[in-house]
Amino acid sequence: MTESVGRRAMILAAGLGVRMRPLTRTRPKPLIELAGKPLIAHALDRLNGAGVEQIVVNVHYLPEQIESWAQAQAAPQIVISDERDGLLDTGGGVARALPMLGQSPFFVLNSDSVWIEGAKPALARMRQAWRAADMDCLLLVSSMALSVGYCGQGDFHLDPEGRLARRAAGQVAPFVFAGCYIAAPHLFAEAPEGPFSMNVLWDRALAAGRLHGIRHDGLWLHVGTPDSIALAERAFSEVR
Repeated sequence: MTESVGRRAMILAAGLGVRMRPLTRTRPKPLIELAGKPLIAHALDRLNGAGVEQIVVNVHYLPEQIESWAQAQAAPQIVISDERDGLLDTGGGVARALPMLGQSPFFVLNSDSVWIEGAKPALARMRQAWRAADMDCLLLVSSMALSVGYCGQGDFHLDPEGRLARRAAGQVAPFVFAGCYIAAPHLFAEAPEGPFSMNVLWDRALAAGRLHGIRHDGLWLHVGTPDSIALAERAFSEVR
């Protein structure tokens, strides 16, 4: 690990929020409130607490609202990556923002990535776990047993060395991607042009044995639909 790991970050905020309708008909999903503040503010709080110095936020749907929110934040510095001309998906959006993310490994958070910390803040644990010699990407993963509002079959298996393996079709895996990762810039060296999913690059890293994961030791809150908001707020209230 180096001191520069995670000093810059990106919050993915350009999606259409289709599954969150009707709440997203008049405002973007990142500005839907959870426990008294917008979803994206929870991500900002985690990054602020980790000492991140600059954050890139991409915009597409109702972008002026997110830009207005960003301008009202005191710290850290927020810069906008504009995707008004077309959505670039989870990978293409980061690829476009690379010039703003610098030469060191950086955090990427989904704008609805919300969790309750365990014994030590997740981003600090991720920084500590980062090993440039072995990793192209380090994903925060949550045990399905500690994932509130998640009803899927899981995403990954995690071996004792922290290497990830994908769930096979028709099977259940114990860990789910928690919407946060550290990426080395060179992961995008041969990225596709235009829109693409991060899964394309993760599969390349998997094949090379360089996709790793770290288990979140608190609760992860899956806020994907209007119904999931009440579950997440209940979880927040129970730990206060």
